[in-house]
Amino acid sequence: MTVVALLLAGGRGTRAGVGIPKQYREIGGISVLRRAIDCFVDCPAVDCIRVVIHADDQELYRAATAGLDILPPVIGGAERHLSAVAGLESLSDLGTDIVLIHDAARPFADRGMIERVIAALADGPGAIPALPVSDTLKRVGVSDGLIGATVDRAGLWRAQTPQGFRFEAILEAHQRRDSDLPTDDAAVMEEAGMPVCVVEGDERNIKVTAEADFDRAEQIMGKRQMQTRVGTGFDVHKLGPGDGITLCGIMVPCDMSLIGHSDADVALHALTDALLGAIGCGDIGLHFPPSDPQWKGVASHIFLEAAAADIRKVGGSIVNVDVTIIGERPKVGPHREEMRANVAKILEIPLDRVNIKATTTERLGFTGRGEGLAAQAIASVEVTGT
Repeated sequence: MTVVALLLAGGRGTRAGVGIPKQYREIGGISVLRRAIDCFVDCPAVDCIRVVIHADDQELYRAATAGLDILPPVIGGAERHLSAVAGLESLSDLGTDIVLIHDAARPFADRGMIERVIAALADGPGAIPALPVSDTLKRVGVSDGLIGATVDRAGLWRAQTPQGFRFEAILEAHQRRDSDLPTDDAAVMEEAGMPVCVVEGDERNIKVTAEADFDRAEQIMGKRQMQTRVGTGFDVHKLGPGDGITLCGIMVPCDMSLIGHSDADVALHALTDALLGAIGCGDIGLHFPPSDPQWKGVASHIFLEAAAADIRKVGGSIVNVDVTIIGERPKVGPHREEMRANVAKILEIPLDRVNIKATTTERLGFTGRGEGLAAQAIASVEVTGT
């Protein structure tokens, strides 16, 4: 059974204030859209993810999804239901069995809630998360603002997303819908006469609509347990004759070179291991084995970029990194700032979060004898706890 998450991110979000569309604004340093996508990246029951975007937002989308392994986006329509149809039709050739349609403005969809929706589809064509209405409801006049009646709240629920459906059923329902503008996809199924059940939603699964919702979202983030995790890395490469050594992605001219399967950048190798270690994701040899010919001579920034992408996939962010290069030669000092800037660029973090330093072993050991260079690194990463 193939489960696809389809996120609708083509709206303009005018109620959230001026500036870029609300789905690209940040909460806790990460865009609303990225947080919404990460909810499904972290759910093993979801096989792939596609986002429907506005034609004007392609650069914003690329920045928000950098490093994610998801399906290419599709361009939506002028109305929400048209974006849903465009997204659904784009999934027709993927063998999709179940589709989860989610508002990109909901950045806190819980994994348990997503799995409840999927499980409910074993017994029917549609399921949505929802919460029972607990407040007293009043019907108020549009023109005079006066209460006209108290509404019985029995049996009333607040619908959320992701809303899950058997793919063929929701695609057919959307393609056959009448001229009304549905406010959600469950309404389209209801109109087509197909049953939709309700599973337990989540109070934290808010939809960011108005400016005040950003404050509420920040409060929710503050209540979520954040963990700082630390990883270490160590690497060694043998020295040989040559005309330069690559350290932190910067070529340092000298009469030596480092010997290795890739470009033998001992500093970036150690740093890659530190980042992978911080999220319990093995080491560089596991992801890029030296026995694989495709990595022969490759620039080591590719390894570091991949490790940073792995951190983003689990909803993490890099706090800081510190690298120590160990050896008698070459001199690192003249190239230190260039190295720092390059590492910061690769990891997409501010310069003040990167430290590069060098030391010798007082001519002791293999580094002291000039037989090789070593590097050690430490990285701290912040992730959301469970």
